[in-house]
Amino acid sequence: MFRPFFIFFLSGFFFLTAGCAGQKGTPAPDHLPASHWFEMKIDKKDIRIQLVVTQEEMQRGLMHRTELSADDGMIFPYTRPRKVVFWMKNTPLPLDIGYFDSAGILREIYQLHPFDETSVPSRSSEIQFALEMNQGWFSQNKIRPGAALDLDLLAAALEARGFEPSEFGLLLKK
Repeated sequence: MFRPFFIFFLSGFFFLTAGCAGQKGTPAPDHLPASHWFEMKIDKKDIRIQLVVTQEEMQRGLMHRTELSADDGMIFPYTRPRKVVFWMKNTPLPLDIGYFDSAGILREIYQLHPFDETSVPSRSSEIQFALEMNQGWFSQNKIRPGAALDLDLLAAALEARGFEPSEFGLLLKK
């Protein structure tokens, strides 16, 4: 009786550990790998952004994140200008979101509140980039509508991630 139980126990143990091994190297839901971080500028202000491009990355966004350094953020590039909508499902951080047009000009800024699933749509249908930063970051750094995102740095970041910048309306300057 002991032997069948022992074999059952071992097979269950190997089954469970094999399942965990399949997760090795997969980023935790609260962060992206270092290869997704890039230096960026808005006007003359240096920031560090996580570039999310795939549908899965965009859907996860900053969900479950419990901290974000002072000048860190997350940028969402779209392949064409559009009306965009964000909400804070499973997101405990208070954030601001800046909506930028295809020229990289900041057009709108909104506050996003932790765990608030109320939609925060852009007024404009010409938004191509959305940038989430800690709540109050835009005002503390005197970044207002009319500020410019460095699209050359964004194009280089997209290329570094293996995406064609022209798919996002950007040209990479060589």
